[in-house]
Amino acid sequence: MIKGVNLGGWLVLEKWMSPQLFDGVEAEDEYYLPRDLSETDYKTRINMHRANFITEADFLNIASLGLDTIRIPVPYFIFGDVPPFIGAIDYLDKAFSWAEAYNLKILIDLHTVPGSQNGFDNGGISGVQNWAQHSDQVDFAISVLRRLAERYGQRAGLYGIEVLNEPATAEMFQTMLNRYKPRDPEMALENAPITFKFLYEFYKQAYTKLREVLPVDKVVMFHDGFDISKWMDFFKQNEFENVVLDTHQYLMIAEMKTGELTLDSYHQYMNEVGDAIAKVKEFVPVVVGEWTLFNSLATGSDTKGGVSPVQQVFDQEVEIDQNNALSIYQDLWNLQIEQWQRVDGYFFWSYKINIDTINDKEWFGWDSWSLERSVNKKWAKI
Repeated sequence: MIKGVNLGGWLVLEKWMSPQLFDGVEAEDEYYLPRDLSETDYKTRINMHRANFITEADFLNIASLGLDTIRIPVPYFIFGDVPPFIGAIDYLDKAFSWAEAYNLKILIDLHTVPGSQNGFDNGGISGVQNWAQHSDQVDFAISVLRRLAERYGQRAGLYGIEVLNEPATAEMFQTMLNRYKPRDPEMALENAPITFKFLYEFYKQAYTKLREVLPVDKVVMFHDGFDISKWMDFFKQNEFENVVLDTHQYLMIAEMKTGELTLDSYHQYMNEVGDAIAKVKEFVPVVVGEWTLFNSLATGSDTKGGVSPVQQVFDQEVEIDQNNALSIYQDLWNLQIEQWQRVDGYFFWSYKINIDTINDKEWFGWDSWSLERSVNKKWAKI
């Protein structure tokens, strides 16, 4: 069973994870950051961030925690061939050397694509989702995947490659439609959810291209498009070697679906999630590629399903008993780990955040996104 963690916010930026990177600019996402800064300022901020946010010491710490695998989100411009963005392949090279030195495996996760597959801030550009409508951009994504396979396929540290993070199919597209607004409305005119028909074909195409160069002992991973129920027939009808299905399950989705902020509602929701995943596991190995301890109950305010302070100001004073918060976090850690024992592993989101939750009161409770902080605060026990 995999016990892993994501290195979110490192090679793929998310404003809420390192808000100081976006100081003084209008940009809400990685697409606009280089457009709002001078070339010199952009390079300085990016290079300083990449060099300092994650280092060898973090790999040593991850190994010492008893984890075995690291999921590393990478952008579509990882190879430095999409200006004005700066490539990051040298840092991924370093990550492999560090991982192999400490007996860790790496899952490379293609987290963004041109035009975005979900319109989220973590999809590269907020409020825009038109990647699937452009065959040249789909082909480009596959070329990135193949180049990654060619570069790292023989590395001992490679666990596998995830072909696409969080494609937003119809239900999630509608759920998040109003959360992320496009800065340029014209860029959003082609917005549409990704269909499962498209996703099935893209996954088969990506798998074929990867397997031409990727050894069969390396995993090819597919995300479930936010609907775990859509995959039993797909894996019955198609033959793959060494594939894994990735599902992302968050407590804040329970809040959005139930409208409740109670331990009972979290328990009921996560038990249902565990049952749903177990059914699919009969046909394909399943991992929970993203999950967290973040929840509005322990935070002390309704975050409307994880809306961050960079998106909306929560001006209420938060006072919550630390012992009560400890109890909530420990309960929810045990609840989720119990469910993940039913499948093939997990990757916590995320290892680290760059937020001052002590002096910046609006960020109270957001430590729970960080495995490093959650373990140190004794909210989590690996």
